[in-house]
Amino acid sequence: MNRQRARVAANLVIGVGGTTTLNGSSSGLSTPPDRQRFHKLRAEFGAILIGGNTARKEPYAKTPVPLIVLTHKPLSGPASLNPAALAWAMPLKSAISQATQMYGDLLIEAGPALIQEALTSGLLTDLYLTVSPIAGGENPISIKELLDSSEEISREEVDGTLFLHYRLAPN
Repeated sequence: MNRQRARVAANLVIGVGGTTTLNGSSSGLSTPPDRQRFHKLRAEFGAILIGGNTARKEPYAKTPVPLIVLTHKPLSGPASLNPAALAWAMPLKSAISQATQMYGDLLIEAGPALIQEALTSGLLTDLYLTVSPIAGGENPISIKELLDSSEEISREEVDGTLFLHYRLAPN
């Protein structure tokens, strides 16, 4: 049987100036339309993968599917309260391979460093980028570099929040 490659997508919210956090958390950049789209997108995947910093700073106490945390430390922060959380200490490529074998399609909700590593390594099939109308914040990224070798699939604006979906060129 010829099994189709699992979808490995990343979801990232950025501020209007390319920042990835506001007051230390990406949730400060999120808008009501973003949160609604975020929860709808999660329902399409068998598991979510995040990094240790995301697990410690973001509200991951509850997820609708298994939560894989890439970390070399014991779980702490909100994710430590999540009964579906699993701590994996392994390289990103190995984690994605194992997660897709176990759960099928995988959604990465990590910070820009982990997402950039997945992009550079050719591990992503899709990127969902939300551009929030909120200005200010910290940890800016280059959107141009992030979207290199990608094809825009869709673009929609809802109440000032821009939703972009890109398909990534396979390596």
